[in-house]
Amino acid sequence: MTAPNHNRQLKIANINDISGFGRCSVAVALPVISRLGVQCCPLPTAVFSNHTGFPSFYHDDYTERMEAYMEEWKKLSLTFDGILTGFLSSVRQIDIVLRFFEMFSDRETQIVVDPVMGDYGRLYCTYTDELASQMRRLLPYADIITPNLTEACFLAGVNYVDNFSEGQLLRLAEQLSLMGPEKVVITGVEDRDSVISFCYERDKGTHAVRMPKITTHRSGTGDVFSAIIAAGAVKHIPFVNNVTTASQFVRESILASERLDIPVTDGLAFEAVIDKLSFDS
Repeated sequence: MTAPNHNRQLKIANINDISGFGRCSVAVALPVISRLGVQCCPLPTAVFSNHTGFPSFYHDDYTERMEAYMEEWKKLSLTFDGILTGFLSSVRQIDIVLRFFEMFSDRETQIVVDPVMGDYGRLYCTYTDELASQMRRLLPYADIITPNLTEACFLAGVNYVDNFSEGQLLRLAEQLSLMGPEKVVITGVEDRDSVISFCYERDKGTHAVRMPKITTHRSGTGDVFSAIIAAGAVKHIPFVNNVTTASQFVRESILASERLDIPVTDGLAFEAVIDKLSFDS
C-alpha cells in the first residue's frame, strides 16, 4: 500500500506560542497565512492564557514536549516550504529550533526568523539576556529576518536609540545580513509623521516602505507582519512588494481596531479587514 503524500500543498511550520486571548503569535499567523493560500502548521513553544502585555497571565512552557511533537511530524515525512519562528520560551528551545531546521528544511525552504524579544529599547518580561543573546544562533540559517528596531539593536549589539537615520539603518541592516540572512526588514521605525519598514536585500540595496503614523501601538502587529512575509516568501513574492503588502495590511487592521474601539491589549481586529488581504492588490 502506497503511503499518503502529505506534501501536496504549500506549508509553513510556525514555531511560536499559543496565546488564548490578545491576538498574537499562532492565533494571528494561522488565519493570515491560510488566507494567503498556504497551510500553517503550528509547533507550540509555550501556551499563554493571554499575552504578556496584560497585568497577569498563565504561562506553560512547552520545551519538554517539542521534540516528541517533531518526531511525530517526521513519521509523516512532512516537508515545509517555509519555517517561521517567533516567540521562544527558553534557551534550550534555540537548540530545538536548530534541530527542526535540520530535520525539516532543504535548500528550497524559506526560513523566516521573527526574533520576538522586546520593544521600545527593552526586553519582554519573559526574556533573559542569555536567551536574547542565543537568538543570534538562528541568524545563519535565516533567509529573512523581521526584527523591530529594539530587536535589531539587541541582535547586532548596538545601543538602542529611537531616532535612527536611514544611513544608520543601512549599517544596522548590513551588520545583521552579515550574520546570515540575505533579506532584512527592520520594522516600526518612526520618522516624523511616518512609520518605516526598512528593507535590505544583499546585492540589491535598500527600500524604505513608509506608512502614515498611527499613534496607537498594538500587540500582535509584528506577528501579523511576519506571517505575511513568510507566506509571500514561499509564494516567491518580490521582497519589497511583500513588505508593502504586510505594512498596508497592518495599517488597515490598526485603523479597523480604532473604529471598533478595541483595547490596545486585545491586538489587531484583523478579522474586520482580512477579506482585503491579497498579494494581487
